[in-house]
Amino acid sequence: MSPQLTLQTPLELPPSEVPGYLEQLWTKDQPGSQGAHTFCLLVWQPAWVEQQLLRTGRINGPITGVQQENVIAAARQVVSDSDLPLNTPPLSAEVSEALAKMSGDGRGDDLRGQHVDAAVSALRPRRLITLAPSLDSTQGLETLVAAYCPLPEEGGGTAACGDVVVLRGGHTALKQGLTILQPLLPEDLPSWVWWNGSLDEAPELLQQLAVRPRRLILDSAVGEPVHGLDLLRKRIEAGQSVNDLNWLRLRSWRETLAMVFDPPQRRNALGHVVQLDIDVEGEHPVQGLLLAAWIADRLGWTLNSRHDEPDHSITAIFSRADGATVKFRLAAVPMGQPSIHPGQIVGLRLICQPENQPAACVILCAESGGCMRLEAGGMASMELIEEVVPVQHSPVEADVARLLEGGHDTTNPLLAAAAPLAAKLIH
Repeated sequence: MSPQLTLQTPLELPPSEVPGYLEQLWTKDQPGSQGAHTFCLLVWQPAWVEQQLLRTGRINGPITGVQQENVIAAARQVVSDSDLPLNTPPLSAEVSEALAKMSGDGRGDDLRGQHVDAAVSALRPRRLITLAPSLDSTQGLETLVAAYCPLPEEGGGTAACGDVVVLRGGHTALKQGLTILQPLLPEDLPSWVWWNGSLDEAPELLQQLAVRPRRLILDSAVGEPVHGLDLLRKRIEAGQSVNDLNWLRLRSWRETLAMVFDPPQRRNALGHVVQLDIDVEGEHPVQGLLLAAWIADRLGWTLNSRHDEPDHSITAIFSRADGATVKFRLAAVPMGQPSIHPGQIVGLRLICQPENQPAACVILCAESGGCMRLEAGGMASMELIEEVVPVQHSPVEADVARLLEGGHDTTNPLLAAAAPLAAKLIH
């Protein structure tokens, strides 16, 4: 399903008039309809690469903030044209910075906040508020308001309508415009903050937006790894409901690994793991560390030490519950055409040595390959179990919709246990 536009042309209003206008919209202009009683979603949507691609004439407008194929393809071309490492993710800060050095003054319509993905609109949000920062840091604040309804073929109706609010401008102007947000988020509805950008940018803005009891959606794959894991850990330890899209993408890896050890004859081997190896795309280790931390937590391992290696890999020593040692290595693997999400897992190897039984080697690999590298190193004498993990390539908006649909007001307990250990593995 393609993204949907608002049903009316957004009305530009002074920020101070927005709360009153929205109240009037549902009490007078729409008799009999009070809007959907669901949730509010507040989105930080910079779309820096898309804005720069438009400015330099590499794509045509409008700007939507949606990860569309033409944007990804144009960004991959920038990686090549700018002589960036081939494993540079296409929507990364490195690509945005390379584009910023290029000339151009291309312009187009900015539809961020008005271009609502169908997966999100199907949940009938009560209010969508988008903060859309501009490349021009001096741009003044523009505040747009519009009614919004799911289209009839999506099951829409007046009782499920909501509204959209867009705050657009330079960073300083947006920060000044935050004063109108509180009256726009009804206390009787759950509110989510989706930080749809790097965790490194605008930290003071994130601090202001993502206050409890608002529920936070972030992506630990975007931004500096140490900062991302520290932020994830601190928010979880503070008791906030945190949802990590990078963790969500691990679901198929966790399920496949559990399936491999489901047969009774293999379950005993889990208590005799001696080595864990994980390969990730490029040099962003967070997803691999989260998976390693989940395995260690589930099997009751204790972290003894960790080291950064010259080849950008991370090694660690764990102790099992019986006191035996487990060696861990996370390796950075160059990829010619990496995922749009930095540091996605390529493969995993788990070596088990049960007493009085043959050693076993379990290898999981993504559809794109990765098994052959993990098969090296004396595997011939072991029982070899290989599985291809069905990695999902769903749009980020679909992943966010899955989280919103769950409606949880607490952090997933598995993530809550894994994140602090993953943070220790990176320090």
